[in-house]
Amino acid sequence: MNTRKLISFDWALKRLLRSKANYEVLEGFLSELLKDDLEILEVLESESNRKHAWDKSNRVDMKVRNRKREIILIEVQYEREFDFLQRILFSTAKVITEHLAKSDLYEHVIKVISINILYFDLGYGKDYIYHGKTQFWGMHYHDELLLNDKQQKLFGKQYPHELYPEYYLLKINQFDDVARDPLDEWIYFLKNEEIKEEFRAKGLKKAKEVLDIMRLGEEERRAYEWHIEEMRYQASIYKSSPYYEGKEDGAKAKATEMARAMRQKGISLTDIAEISGLPPEEIEKL
Repeated sequence: MNTRKLISFDWALKRLLRSKANYEVLEGFLSELLKDDLEILEVLESESNRKHAWDKSNRVDMKVRNRKREIILIEVQYEREFDFLQRILFSTAKVITEHLAKSDLYEHVIKVISINILYFDLGYGKDYIYHGKTQFWGMHYHDELLLNDKQQKLFGKQYPHELYPEYYLLKINQFDDVARDPLDEWIYFLKNEEIKEEFRAKGLKKAKEVLDIMRLGEEERRAYEWHIEEMRYQASIYKSSPYYEGKEDGAKAKATEMARAMRQKGISLTDIAEISGLPPEEIEKL
């Protein structure tokens, strides 16, 4: 088996996949997941709902718009959150309101697709990919509600769920490492940071090229290595303390320690701030 360790997907979302030259990677992943020949129009500004800056390393998010004018939220999450399902509901609602002007008609409400790549166990279930959407079923005749002819002509859709937000939950750690189809090839990469030679899923060929660790410059590689160390630290917190008692103080102390060490190594202030989550003015005092 000929494989090479690649850059983790969360780091790629932060640093590499926002470039239009690398859209092919994300387009491939989204096309395989959504079963659609998807094309990204633009990467939009997104923001974390984290209360504290030093917590942001536990979660990476990206917001893109495709050619259908749909908004796709992509999030990588490492840390257990018991209210995670409510938070992604809030995030989609926030995006909808942000993209609807006060004078707009409700027919201009955008379609939002929330894709969540999870490295922790969420709920009970045997599968590693879950899809949620809103459907209306008759209580007596058990038929699914359709849009009427005028609505179908106006929106180009047949069912209400095609207008409403949809959610994908990818429970990466639950994947058994057996790639049965192109989407599984992507899940294998997300779990193992490797792409096998025989994999043919859309976007993976470009991913193997773009995400090759050996292509990173020396400073970028050092920054990435610090990022990996931070992820290992977060994983150790999860294993030793399931309820994260004292997590915030401990996480900030670790971020400060890491930032101080990176300054001594000569890593740029911008990279230190992005990796540690600490504000630049605080890093300058270390």
